[in-house]
Amino acid sequence: MSADRRPLPVDRLLLAALFVTALVTAQLTAAKLLSFQLPFGIPVAGSALTLPGAALAYALTYFASDCYAELYGKRAARELVNVAFLMNFVVLALVWSTIVAPAANPEFASTFSSVLGASTNIVAGSLLAYVASQNWDVIAFHRLKEYTDGEKLWLRNVGSTASSQLIDTVIFVGVAFWALPNLGVGAEMGLPLVGGGPVPSVAALIVGQYVLKLAIALVDTPFVYAVVAAVRRRDAEDRRLFAA
Repeated sequence: MSADRRPLPVDRLLLAALFVTALVTAQLTAAKLLSFQLPFGIPVAGSALTLPGAALAYALTYFASDCYAELYGKRAARELVNVAFLMNFVVLALVWSTIVAPAANPEFASTFSSVLGASTNIVAGSLLAYVASQNWDVIAFHRLKEYTDGEKLWLRNVGSTASSQLIDTVIFVGVAFWALPNLGVGAEMGLPLVGGGPVPSVAALIVGQYVLKLAIALVDTPFVYAVVAAVRRRDAEDRRLFAA
């Protein structure tokens, strides 16, 4: 009889679960535009920071993936990113199968569909942005790690996240709110390239989303250090107990 396989360490399981949970949440909240009033103005965006609702949850995926990449390596991080990408389609299939199923309360079903039924623009923009930016994040993280000989975790955390978040933001906003509407897909979501009135422009949406994501990347760096240190202490303790 074959021996039982060693169970997945709980810390690794928690990081993978956090990554997928944040990703799924981002997929379901992307359509809502958030607006934060700043006490100062920033170029293009002004004093009103406007961003898609997914930005808050999606920024958390970079925290989880950077911790995962640091602890378990490039190959494991890439596997996590690509498996989670496939899980996006599972989420979409489950949500839409529920939407099209017969409803006991048609009025509530209509509300359910409008809230959870992500538009073509959101789905296309988020999937394209995800697969490009997250894979770049893994590449950039490990290139910076090699360049610094494994030192300066803060640099690879901020550097990889800052560059990949820029890729993600430009692709998502550009596809969902400008490119596809200009092609006639989800035209109601289209935004002008320049500001004017209360409606945020595409450029302002990009700047607003990126500023928030960059701020989160700077704030979460101490937490990345804390998670990595805690997991490594636990691994060292486990090895010490096993060797005893």
